[in-house]
Amino acid sequence: MKRQLILEDGTVFIGEGFGSTEQTIGEVVFNTGMTGYQEILSDPSYCGQIVTLTYPLIGNYGINRDDFESIIPAISGFIVKEICDIPSNWRSQFTLDEYFKSKNIPGLAGIDTRKLTRIIRQYGTLKGAICGMDVDVKQVVQKLKNEVLPTNQVEQVSTTNPYPSPGRGDRVVLVDYGMKHGILRELNERNCDVVVVPYNTTAEEILQLNPDGIMLSNGPGDPKDVPEAIEMIHGVLGKVPLFGICLGHQLFALACGANTEKMKFGHRGSNHPVKHLQTGKVAITSQNHGYTVDEASLENTRLDITHVALNDGTVEGLRHLDYPAFTVQYHPEASPGPEDANELFDEFLSMIERCKKEGVM
Repeated sequence: MKRQLILEDGTVFIGEGFGSTEQTIGEVVFNTGMTGYQEILSDPSYCGQIVTLTYPLIGNYGINRDDFESIIPAISGFIVKEICDIPSNWRSQFTLDEYFKSKNIPGLAGIDTRKLTRIIRQYGTLKGAICGMDVDVKQVVQKLKNEVLPTNQVEQVSTTNPYPSPGRGDRVVLVDYGMKHGILRELNERNCDVVVVPYNTTAEEILQLNPDGIMLSNGPGDPKDVPEAIEMIHGVLGKVPLFGICLGHQLFALACGANTEKMKFGHRGSNHPVKHLQTGKVAITSQNHGYTVDEASLENTRLDITHVALNDGTVEGLRHLDYPAFTVQYHPEASPGPEDANELFDEFLSMIERCKKEGVM
């Protein structure tokens, strides 16, 4: 069935629809990963976005039960060059088309994804709509120009109630701003006693859980749209060791007096080189974010830059000069992507044990 992608600048791409036939509106972004489409489509950080994959053939190993990063996908749409109708993998349970139909998510295949990516790189992320061929393009473009995209993405994807993931090791309170399950998996593998809490949990409520450490998860949208998190971080900083990932990194920076800003087209992929300034070591990382910490705003804070992106020089890691707290912009749990930075989870637990031994907490 012919369907189309209409961008707010009036550009139209016509292709073959798959999945749901619903009309959808969202921010159109691109991801450069060559594999890992199941993790990408189920990553809560894509809430409200229409995701374009630059790798040309998608769906060739199907959909399986094990590789989801959330139970309910939050993306608004999926765009690929070519979709595979007959996947070949022993774990495969569904085709991409079958899965998207079951979740009522529209997809579009057969368009020039290279051209779409070049438009986004040149002009920045754009609002777009996946719709049928019977719409008035001019009306859709006008609607897109007037459309105000939601700012409550974190509320949409965060858990509504706390829940435990028991272990016999250190107790870690994991604040869910749109948590990928890979983060929980890494803590579970280290035998942590994890309590996952909603995004708007207060500092007092977290401290009542008597945590050994606090982890701030990844998540979607603008960090400035989550003032509850900034207030909470103020309340726990210096009282409990802290580790933040992606959105958690940005929220930590805001809480410490720095600023964040929207990027032109963001970092979304699994091959982003990041340099650790102290050691000179370069890790190839998985990333998914549209905002970054403004380096100039760090000047009058007690934060030190630990990591930088080699592609564009943006801030990729921070540590607090007075308290046991550090954050990274990228995803050490990968899912998908390389696991070069997986050791950061061990560094977090070492920091917890050091604080216990020294009695500073």
